[in-house]
Amino acid sequence: MRPLTSADPAAIGGNRLLGRLGSGGMGTVYLARSAAGTLVAVKVIRADHAANPDFRARFRREVEAAGQLTGRWVVPVVAADPQAREPWLATPFVPGPSLAEAVGGYGPLPARAVRTLGVRLAEALTQVHAAGLVHRDVKPGNILLAPDGPRLIDFGIARAEGAATLTAVDAVLGTPGYLAPEQARTDGAAAGAPSDVFSLGCVLAYAATGRGPFGGGHAAAVVYRTVHDEPELDGLPTELLAPVLACLAKDPAARPTPEQLRTVLGADLPGGPDSEDWLPPPLPRLIAERSTRALDLPVPEPTRIDRPPEAAAVRGITRRRLLAAGAGLAAVGAPVAWFTTRGRGRGTSASPARELATLTLALQGDLTGPGKETGQAHEHGMKLAVDRHNSRADAAFRLALRVADDGGDAARAAQVVKELAADPAVVALIGPTWDAALPELAPACQAADLALLLVSADSAEGATSQPAWRTVVATRPAADQLALPVIDYFSRIRPVRRTGLVEDAEGGEPAYPLVRTLQQTAPSNGTVSVHRIPVGGSDFAGVARALNEAGAEAVVYAGTSPQRAARMARALTEAGFLGPRMGIQHAMEPAFLTAAGPDADGWLFSALFTDPAAVPAAAEFVAAHRAAYGQPPARWATEAYDAVGLVAEALTGLEADGRDRAGLTRRIFRTAHQGLAKPLSFDSNTHVLTRVGTAHLYQVASGAFRYLGRYTDVKPASAQ
Repeated sequence: MRPLTSADPAAIGGNRLLGRLGSGGMGTVYLARSAAGTLVAVKVIRADHAANPDFRARFRREVEAAGQLTGRWVVPVVAADPQAREPWLATPFVPGPSLAEAVGGYGPLPARAVRTLGVRLAEALTQVHAAGLVHRDVKPGNILLAPDGPRLIDFGIARAEGAATLTAVDAVLGTPGYLAPEQARTDGAAAGAPSDVFSLGCVLAYAATGRGPFGGGHAAAVVYRTVHDEPELDGLPTELLAPVLACLAKDPAARPTPEQLRTVLGADLPGGPDSEDWLPPPLPRLIAERSTRALDLPVPEPTRIDRPPEAAAVRGITRRRLLAAGAGLAAVGAPVAWFTTRGRGRGTSASPARELATLTLALQGDLTGPGKETGQAHEHGMKLAVDRHNSRADAAFRLALRVADDGGDAARAAQVVKELAADPAVVALIGPTWDAALPELAPACQAADLALLLVSADSAEGATSQPAWRTVVATRPAADQLALPVIDYFSRIRPVRRTGLVEDAEGGEPAYPLVRTLQQTAPSNGTVSVHRIPVGGSDFAGVARALNEAGAEAVVYAGTSPQRAARMARALTEAGFLGPRMGIQHAMEPAFLTAAGPDADGWLFSALFTDPAAVPAAAEFVAAHRAAYGQPPARWATEAYDAVGLVAEALTGLEADGRDRAGLTRRIFRTAHQGLAKPLSFDSNTHVLTRVGTAHLYQVASGAFRYLGRYTDVKPASAQ
């Protein structure tokens, strides 16, 4: 729990606010005391999101859905105002942790506790389904643990079974790793009561093992495994194996009903299914401590602001923080002439006596491990952007940069982000520079209300219609955008009717969005034949022959390994294939050129990073980079530069006393920044980039990658 801020109201709907429980979904959750003296959790939706009619309808639906439920294991709505400028609802306060917090912090639950959890959640689902509703987002974060049993919360995407959804027809509702296969499909199949049972099976597997049954990583890959693969249940206690497997049946009709599941899990349960002694230590003590703290909270007086105006401009900037900024951070001087002179001559200058607050940005990346080139590109671009900002005569604050190296190691990444999140001077974090670290960074940053800006890493929530992490700012388009240059090129530049798609499963999870999109949208409205290379497979020659036999006019390699892409290139040449060939940015590495040799010539690549040397507006940045580092900017350096610019612009739009983490996470999604690589602006509801068409095309020529341009700007004469 956190104290209220000066921007928080004293009361909402007659409920006196006591503190902040956190931020979730699209708003803030407060602890409050009702007029009757009971503790309630008040969920408030931000006005900018509530302005969206569909979002307001969804919130009203949550109120109506939860209002129908009165069962013991669901959390009812006790008060609400869906029509308010900032809609809100109040529910009884449950002082226990979520299942996700309990397992993440204290490890898996014993089998008896998992069975009790399953019995009571099955009862909750029975009540939900009896009301004609389907929850559709049963997951560890939506289950609170109380001394007498769990509580199912958050009916934000629940709807009446068979009712029309408010979301787009191709949206996937639910949380990857916990949604049912039928929820992942976009063929119109509606989720029903069996979908909640599948999700409950995933929850029980997580509670007992600490892992979801379909693994982690990129959301699209998790969804793919949910639909096509069998669950991984290693470590699941034997007594739970049969009921969990039954819940996870691919066929909804083969799953048990909640009543049947309750019977199976409750049979011969030690202590009986109604035992209140169900949680292992130290969870009961944790719940008791939280209950005591909540009950002891005094009712605060209405918020007063007594700080004099002159103090507001430098609030929180202590001598300790300034010393830390100077001693432990990257230098923020202006070593490049362009940065020290740009912006002068406008009749303004900074007074030498002017004292500016210093705000710290952090970079977490792989600077010494296998992905060090990308990490160092981030660092170079960010340093130049910080220098550029600090050289401005009209800057309202100074920036400092703290750089942290995680070496491309997951355990180290988890420790580094904890240290950065715990540093109160850090107002935003840019990183990670490798995809697999995102599951470590995102929850830590959300818990700290710290904006996490993704530059090269792909968002792990790309398959959902609503971002799971409120503070994640994805400045890079989603991975499915890599398919757009492929479709456009083979429809407009080199039209083909039969496209051959090589799906290389060896480390190819990031390529799955490309596979899915091409299967749904074939170039030139033609056909796509899929040729899969399994994990460990090496029959590239056989795939090349199959492509010829299928009459493929063009080949798309959906894989991430440069070496394996080179083997595919050689196999196509040996098979006499003469059509165009295209890969994606993951394989677009010098290793591909070296291993493929002359067979690389002519290959096209779809990428989400630009070549700043081809962007007139970036000419000065390129020159500054050469002067500072002796070489042109590497891939992602320009995009990292733009990320700093976005943060600076968002902070500039805040009042001086609001330039903190909370202010930035509220402001950044309403900020538009004209970057060098691309414009950056976001949909205020979904938090995704509003600009499309920002993917790029490259082509191998004379042993090098040649930039063709933004794919929408490529002309037939510029590519072969």
